Amino acid sequence: MFDILMYLFETYVQSDVELLFDREELTDELSRAGFRSDEIGKALIWIEKLAELQDSDRQPYLVGNNQDGFRVFNAKEMARLDTECRGFLMFLEQVQVLSPTTREMVVDRVMELDGEPLSLDDLKWVVLMVLFNAPGNEQAYTQMEDLIFEEPEGLLH
Repeated sequence: MFDILMYLFETYVQSDVELLFDREELTDELSRAGFRSDEIGKALIWIEKLAELQDSDRQPYLVGNNQDGFRVFNAKEMARLDTECRGFLMFLEQVQVLSPTTREMVVDRVMELDGEPLSLDDLKWVVLMVLFNAPGNEQAYTQMEDLIFEEPEGLLH
């Protein structure tokens, strides 16, 4: 499923190709690209849920608006996000690439991915996808792109 998400992100977001909004056409295109239909369905649902997270009424993540709180991961989240990934999320909050809300959106989307624990590189792409789909985060998206594509020397992540 993650390969499909990456294919779509690279095809439609990283290039200036017009996004197909017709689910059937998009499914046909992905099938022609060699992806299995069951994985295509899961990926499209993942994307639809990501789009739903933009709706402020559907962001049940924060209790209050406490910017000084900290995130405690449950056992399932720790199994999907190793120490390096959790540390990277904390780093992104500290440099204000992620807010508590966008962090929770990332964790939500990570937990919906199939497969083994997420690698740090894959987590970076999920963060980029979330920021791209969260209005008002253009600067954070640009900062995240810089972290992925132009890693300065000395940066831990």
